[in-house]
Amino acid sequence: MNTTTIRNPIMWSDVPDVSVIRVGEWFYMVSTSMHMMPGCPIMKSPNLKDWELAGYVFDTLEDNDAHQLLDGKGIYSRGSWAASLRYHEGIFYVCFSSLDVSRFYVYKTRDIERGPWERHVIDRLLHDPALLFDNGRVFVFYGNGDIRIAELTSDATALREDGIHQLLLETGREGLTLRCEGCHAYRMNGYYYLFFIDWPSVGHRRRRVLCYRSRELLGPYEHRVVLEDDMGYMNQGVAQGGIVDTPGGEWFAVLFQDHHAVGRIPYVVPVTWQDDWPVFGTDGKVPEEFTVSLPQSSHPASPLVISDGFDYTENKLALNWQWNHNPDHEHWSVTERSGWLRLTAGSPATGILHARNTLTQRTEGPACSAETLLDTSGMQLHSYAGIVALQYHFGAIGVQVADNGERYVVMTVNGGDGAELVVEKLPYLQKSIYLKVSFDFRESRDIAEFFYSSDREEWRPIGEPLQLKYTLDHFMGTRIGLFHYEKEPSGGHADFDFFDYDRLEG
Repeated sequence: MNTTTIRNPIMWSDVPDVSVIRVGEWFYMVSTSMHMMPGCPIMKSPNLKDWELAGYVFDTLEDNDAHQLLDGKGIYSRGSWAASLRYHEGIFYVCFSSLDVSRFYVYKTRDIERGPWERHVIDRLLHDPALLFDNGRVFVFYGNGDIRIAELTSDATALREDGIHQLLLETGREGLTLRCEGCHAYRMNGYYYLFFIDWPSVGHRRRRVLCYRSRELLGPYEHRVVLEDDMGYMNQGVAQGGIVDTPGGEWFAVLFQDHHAVGRIPYVVPVTWQDDWPVFGTDGKVPEEFTVSLPQSSHPASPLVISDGFDYTENKLALNWQWNHNPDHEHWSVTERSGWLRLTAGSPATGILHARNTLTQRTEGPACSAETLLDTSGMQLHSYAGIVALQYHFGAIGVQVADNGERYVVMTVNGGDGAELVVEKLPYLQKSIYLKVSFDFRESRDIAEFFYSSDREEWRPIGEPLQLKYTLDHFMGTRIGLFHYEKEPSGGHADFDFFDYDRLEG
């Protein structure tokens, strides 16, 4: 069929700062990944509804102690921010800034799904950049409040020294708005269009979408609010993103909404044009469901979060997995013990937030759960392994090995500043244990609960339900992670037989 019904949100999971383009019949999207590696996930879709992972822009961003979780802090909430995706003369471009090193990155490739990506670094911070190719010249619009423009060389790999570098707009100075940011830039219809988000300083302070336009690159620009709607969800505006057209000439915006603990989730919004201004939504609202003149997918889209039996013939994981910070490739394997994920303790860690090689996937609404079988036979003294609801205010269930060799099943949380607080601790004599964590994001409950079993038939709760929180400490939706670390290095290992994931549809 040549029509597809889109239901919002298109993904109930953390896919923030979306930037979408179309090349031929395919739509491509890049998203923020911050401290997760590999980074800048690329997704593709034939119809703006069915998205699946196609690859990543980079495996690791920098090779330093912070990115490797060796400095006691890491790069939580930093790393890659708000990438801009563009296609020009056969080349795909992704650019973004990283706050922890104050650098601007440009990656280029002719094959967005397979790479390789060519890396270029500019020692300058360009906040929330929007890349624009304009008649042989290349510009980046960036900033927060004060929106600036910088010109790059024609190959978009360096700043053009004799180019344009100046203040373009001063936003947040009218007494009506807070600062604009999150720019997306286009040139069409004889205009330059810049899309931003802001928060009104009066009223409900809901995120909204602003459009600035001008016939001249450097202005003057006029602007108007093009969307201010929360779809009835806790005054959280659907905002920040860009627009894209279809082969048939229809237009859509791809935006996101803050949805608390599960993260920032993407929406598709119809766009029409009136007097060369974009008009978002239906009567100013984001529709829950609508039909587009785009083909249904020829096959079911691969899910964003997957179960995994770790049955690999080579030491390479599915695209759905991301490491918390740079992995230590010498200390993990899916081939050393066939059909198992082995996490071998390398650098010592003081807790889960500083444990290297924590392997993660997203959570999804409205509710989901994950189970694993942990074999503790190879664990040594002063070690902890299990499954974690990973955010700054984390909760985890697993097995701790005490300094006398005794084993305990424990549920822990962040007791403050990342230090682990044991909520409940019970002796556990067997070497294998089934672990489960369940998540409920319905009606903003944002609860995680933890269970264990010796036979996978009788599940016993442990600890207490964890109130999940989305905070700027990680600036990311809750993740599910498999972890293992030692406080005193001995080279022990923890083996995970499978990762079984289940999502409640709705």
